Amino acid sequence: MSNLFVVAYNDLATANQVRDKVLSLTREHLVELEDIVVVERRESDGKIKLHQAVNHTATGAAGGALWGGVIGMLFLVPFLGAAVGAAAGAAGGAVTDTGINDGFMKELSQNLRPGAAAVFALVKQAAQDKVIPELAVFGGQLVQTSLSNEEEESLREMAQAAQQKAQQKAQETAQQESAQGAGA
Repeated sequence: MSNLFVVAYNDLATANQVRDKVLSLTREHLVELEDIVVVERRESDGKIKLHQAVNHTATGAAGGALWGGVIGMLFLVPFLGAAVGAAAGAAGGAVTDTGINDGFMKELSQNLRPGAAAVFALVKQAAQDKVIPELAVFGGQLVQTSLSNEEEESLREMAQAAQQKAQQKAQETAQQESAQGAGA
């Protein structure tokens, strides 16, 4: 069973960095995702914008063009077949909603302040002891999970400990650099 995690950030850039980090952790086989989406609440007009990891419209158009071209070759009109197939595939892809429900993300994101963003991640499984420290350095506020209350509290404690450890390490590094600069 997959678990949903929603973490809010002060800005879109940080949320995008977190998404990119999670995607790199999937390449390292530390996280197995079903879906990950960055949602921003625009500062200019307050509207909610979803930044999907998978563009279903483009995927549908590409697949439709391929199959339309193949079918078009059978009837000796490959370009017409590809064009019709691409249009049909794009239309089908635009109405496809897999992973996290778009309506749910928009509804929950209404609580974000303008200019803020959130990462919605639907996680099949993860190596928490390795993933949490990697993501804790970005900060953020855990908004919602599908974990039990006990599991969620444990996650919050792990994240807080990882953030404190990252802050302590950053302070030590700054002190070492300061000491090296004074000694030079």
